[in-house]
Amino acid sequence: MKSSSILAALALAIASSFASAQEIAIYGETVHTMAGAPIKNGVVLIKAGKITAVGPESGITVAAGTKTLRAKVVTPGLIDAHTAVGFSGLLNQPHDQDQFDRTEPMQPELRAIDAYNARDPLVAWVRGFGVTTIHTGHAAGPTISGQTMIAKTRGETVDEAVMVPAAMVAAHLGTSARSGPKAPGTRAKSLALLRAELTRAVEYRNKRASAAAADKPELNLRLETLTGVLDGKLPLLVTADSHQEIVAALHLQQEFGLRLVLDSAADAHLVRDAIKAARVPVLVHPTMTRVAGERRNASFTTAAALRESGIPIALQSGFEDYVPKTRVVLFEAAIAAANGLTFDRALGSITIDAARILGIDARVGSLEIGKDGDVALYDGDPFEYTTHCVGVAIDGVVVSDQPR
Repeated sequence: MKSSSILAALALAIASSFASAQEIAIYGETVHTMAGAPIKNGVVLIKAGKITAVGPESGITVAAGTKTLRAKVVTPGLIDAHTAVGFSGLLNQPHDQDQFDRTEPMQPELRAIDAYNARDPLVAWVRGFGVTTIHTGHAAGPTISGQTMIAKTRGETVDEAVMVPAAMVAAHLGTSARSGPKAPGTRAKSLALLRAELTRAVEYRNKRASAAAADKPELNLRLETLTGVLDGKLPLLVTADSHQEIVAALHLQQEFGLRLVLDSAADAHLVRDAIKAARVPVLVHPTMTRVAGERRNASFTTAAALRESGIPIALQSGFEDYVPKTRVVLFEAAIAAANGLTFDRALGSITIDAARILGIDARVGSLEIGKDGDVALYDGDPFEYTTHCVGVAIDGVVVSDQPR
């Protein structure tokens, strides 16, 4: 295709996208903007996919003919800080299970965007509860299972859904990393493999930087990805539940100067001073996770304990190896809210705090002028089990209006 044809097709796609983005006025008896105090009898105005006004209904003029939605409670679209939705499919069959590959323990070159299934029914399922953004991809499995991505829960293809094509590199220090060909047999071996691979990446980066063009090492996708980790472009997301694994991950961060994000971290409350000193955020295990094995110290109060200590946290649905293959992050936050996290902090953990940790807070996580028109509507307190999500808008498009 000629470049002019490509540009024409792109322009048409952009025009179609904006055409589908409606002008919407969303009214709420209470609007939680997550950028200030809740607004009573508020309105969120969205045009061309972006928020153009937020405030009391009395102070905002809405043009005649504007599509309107109304709810008791309005919040920013929810953010699931870590999931495998779009990879771990609803059917639980080999053809829709792309969350990890156990053929070898080190696979940072695996790209999430090459496997994401935007049409999997679980994407629409979580969207129906108000989840508009997901950090998803290769789950905890091999020592390094691959890359993650950030996507909106709309669109028919990965290109329509993706926000950040390569968000983090997912690593794992737990027992599930110790199965499969060539897998490490102990925690120490897992760390040794990680350290060796990162050391090779350091050497590769140095040779690529210093060698003349004719003498540069051959391009290595695995080491190129880890060079991005070493350079701070890609955080290393380490699933670590035991206190030994958490401390080992912190040692790795110090040794290589990595941007580290801890995942799950059931024992985090036991080493919270070390985590805080390292300034490492935590994507806390699903509140209602099964308490067994490495997660034997998991608790409803983990999120509250870490947040009280000043550690940045977000909540997640995580990876589930049994049907229906996902949790709903709204429910995980509800239990955390009832166990010390408080309503505001729990809502923050699945909106603005999650957005900040993921580095997408310029676009999503709060209802502010200029941000994406991602909004969730509820017929009561979002954390009450009797409440329904009655509407969802993503980029100014109403994608769900059936109560769930």
